[in-house]
Amino acid sequence: MTGLDEAFATMVRLKVAAFLAGCAEAEFGVVAQKCDVAASALSKAAITLEEAGYVRIRKGHVGRRPRTWLSLTVVGRESFEAHLAALTELTNQGRALTAEGTTTEESSSATG
Repeated sequence: MTGLDEAFATMVRLKVAAFLAGCAEAEFGVVAQKCDVAASALSKAAITLEEAGYVRIRKGHVGRRPRTWLSLTVVGRESFEAHLAALTELTNQGRALTAEGTTTEESSSATG
């Protein structure tokens, strides 16, 4: 199915993208807390999404304390929206089968 993006294939990356889609930028610790992920898992996910061109990682300081902020890039936002649209379409296909009175079990045995 077109639109589904492997970059969002893990739950951590999906949660991070979903959270960042709702804001312009967020501090690393806030993202970890709100997405309920360990800092190490978030770090790995952020780097993977950055390498895909979907997340911008900005480093700086608040006072003397180092901080990291994450944000979705324009491409990341578009890709995440396309991913959500593809998931919605997949869900709608399942609903259409149910509305037709065909269960997924009947459908798979008829095609298999």
